[in-house]
Amino acid sequence: MRVLALDRIDTGLSDLTGLVGGKAAGLAEAIRAGERVPAGFCVTTEAHRSGEVPREEVAAAYEALGGGRVAVRSSATAEDLPDASFAGQQDTYLNVEGVDELVAAVRRCWDSLGSDRARAYRRDRGIDDASVHMAVVVQRMVDPRAAGVLFTANPVTGTRGETVLDAVPGLGTAVVDGTADPDHYVVRPDGGTEGPGGGCLAPDEVAALRALGERLQARFGSPQDVEWAVDRDGTLWVLQSRAITTLFPLPPSRADGPGLYLEGGHMQGMLRPFTPLGFAALTEASRDWFSSLSGKGASGLDAWLVNAGGRLYLDLTALVRNPRTRAMVPGALGIYGPGAVRALQHLLDDPRFAPRPGRSVRAEVVLRGARALAPVLAKVAAGAALALWDPARTRERMFALGERARAGTRRTPERVVAARDRVEHARHLQAPVLSELMLPMLGPLYAGLTAAKLPEYLLSGVAEPSEVAAVLGGMPHNVTTTMDLELWRVAERAGEHRELLTRTPPRELAERYLSGDLPDIGLTGFLTRYGHRGAAEIDAGVPRWAEDPAPVFSAIANYLRVSGPEQSPERRFAAAAERAVRTRDELVRRLAATSPVRARLTAFLLDRARELSGLREYPKFVWLYALAQVRRQMLLVGAELAGQGRIDRADDVVFLDFDEVHDLLDGADLRGLVAERRAEYRRELGRRRVPQLLLSDGTDLTAALPPLSGGEGPEGALTGVAASPGTATGVARVVRDPAGAVLAPGEILVAPTTDPGWTPLFMTAGGLVVETGSIVAHGPTVAREYGIPCVICVPGVTDLVRDGQTITIDGSSGTIRVEEPGESEGPGTAEG
Repeated sequence: MRVLALDRIDTGLSDLTGLVGGKAAGLAEAIRAGERVPAGFCVTTEAHRSGEVPREEVAAAYEALGGGRVAVRSSATAEDLPDASFAGQQDTYLNVEGVDELVAAVRRCWDSLGSDRARAYRRDRGIDDASVHMAVVVQRMVDPRAAGVLFTANPVTGTRGETVLDAVPGLGTAVVDGTADPDHYVVRPDGGTEGPGGGCLAPDEVAALRALGERLQARFGSPQDVEWAVDRDGTLWVLQSRAITTLFPLPPSRADGPGLYLEGGHMQGMLRPFTPLGFAALTEASRDWFSSLSGKGASGLDAWLVNAGGRLYLDLTALVRNPRTRAMVPGALGIYGPGAVRALQHLLDDPRFAPRPGRSVRAEVVLRGARALAPVLAKVAAGAALALWDPARTRERMFALGERARAGTRRTPERVVAARDRVEHARHLQAPVLSELMLPMLGPLYAGLTAAKLPEYLLSGVAEPSEVAAVLGGMPHNVTTTMDLELWRVAERAGEHRELLTRTPPRELAERYLSGDLPDIGLTGFLTRYGHRGAAEIDAGVPRWAEDPAPVFSAIANYLRVSGPEQSPERRFAAAAERAVRTRDELVRRLAATSPVRARLTAFLLDRARELSGLREYPKFVWLYALAQVRRQMLLVGAELAGQGRIDRADDVVFLDFDEVHDLLDGADLRGLVAERRAEYRRELGRRRVPQLLLSDGTDLTAALPPLSGGEGPEGALTGVAASPGTATGVARVVRDPAGAVLAPGEILVAPTTDPGWTPLFMTAGGLVVETGSIVAHGPTVAREYGIPCVICVPGVTDLVRDGQTITIDGSSGTIRVEEPGESEGPGTAEG
């Protein structure tokens, strides 16, 4: 079957795409659905595999079409699929006429499979070149009066049910290749239409195109990107229909109307998707946490924590519908940046989220909840008071609790014998750490945060916020800072192996270390203390550094590239601490001139902030002991199941939740589910943008906002949120995964988000810029302690700033400026 007529393609074939490619498969399905598709045929992948265009068969099919002008389009096996469109990556040839031209066009389509752009696209999506083959679609040319593209969901905002149309007179290629300014139409879900008056489409044609899109979406089962043409007789033709691959997955629907969801993972530096095991473990931890706080179950928690695209979202619907709380929601989201505040303010005017009357909360319910929480609050208040009174003793107690957690989580109870017991042990392993060990840490944690925040008000009118923030630089007692400095010392001791550690790929170094084939550089001691950490560390499904130390070797190689003593992380940290103490003294002296009492109180709070604020990282550090053991226990179960032939690999269990692993133990075959989730996880790992605020119809609320007039920052500057004071100019290094990242001293790290697993990169960075986050999140906090400027909440900055450009960031004003070539020299300069 080297040549097939489009209307003869059997859409029920088990490997239809493997034979005719994605485009031809879509057209064959549209024909079967009764849509008008220009007549044509497909030169199948069997011809491509043989390497010769079957000239006689192509000529016969061309003659059967009646000859004349035809369109020749690629139809690769990796093209027009639900997760990869390959739009524009292969070639299309129009107005081809004659057998010789046709055969040549087929050959050029085949050749386009090996173009640089097509190879790069496949490489970016992890598609093996050898697995892709090319079919070619040949169709009779349509002489269009108008043509273009329609989307059955808004590709910019993600709104489902909204039809977006771009149309031009004549051939629609001008829309696809961007050479024309098309007429733009938007048909809302209620049928209302926005579009140009006197455009190339009449209202009834817009309506017909919307109906076409809805039919195709229903047929294919997903939102569609459709190329179409209206000929000079007014007939509507389908030229192509494929899935829109860029839409963010929908959250679960609500029975009571549209919902509003806040992405919560970025507070922990987690924009990548959770594995199913990681999400299940986090849900269990949340249940146990709320239960420990209230003394009762966490009813309703599952409805509040929502999984969309593998990300953790919080359902805010009830809060914005409630007449008493809705006005407070925008302000409460201030820590997420001005974009979130503006989006929420805009949403309050949306009639779909108008306040609704609800049942009043009975007094006895409030009293019952207050009684349950009173003992917890009393313990937190007592812990905070003790921390302010005796911070040294408080630290000793917290560190002792951490050691109990480390030792306790590593012990497997004697009752845990069978795999089923091990699963239940893993499910509830976090509970004692949360309730017995982390809960007593809340008081000192809040005491430190309060002591750091109150001086901003006491010093109002006397000091700039950036000056107050500078007092928090070089913060002692932070376990993440301590970890990074210890890794720096490992690198110092490894100096004699510099060539080996800087020239060997980190992955190879990790494999050699784990097999015992690497010189001793003291890394074992480091991993004993910190090997339960890693990037995306709150996901129990991802490897820890102890399992995969490649990111640690990347950091060591970066440290070994430090040349000047002034770039030493230890010196930089010490300098930040000295600057903090000098600033503290200056602020107190300045305030004492007008208010001695406020000055004494400010001095006390600033001192306590430096004694206690570094502890904010410690509760999470302790929790990670439990999460690492959840992973270990489940991998042991996975190894047992793999040994029994129930799954293919031990780590298949990370793509299942606890209940599903029980189903495996009961004999269920979940290989198909594991493969589907593994593929979905890989797809989501490549997603560049994650909506911070998401509606249940898929709308990315920030993307849907009307543009601001006039801009918010200096001309030509990108604007975010100031998170750590100071300025720096340096080469931008855009990093999306810390594993294998190379960051030269003084370069500015530009990332989607960061968590403590990224912080070894901070030690040599000149500054930090991230797309999301909060000023109280881990990344900005550690940046302040290292004394490097940081700007957060800059949407799309990893695409707006190119790797290797020279940029200047101002962590006091929250701006980033791309420098013109020649405006700055050297790898980077910073000013505190």
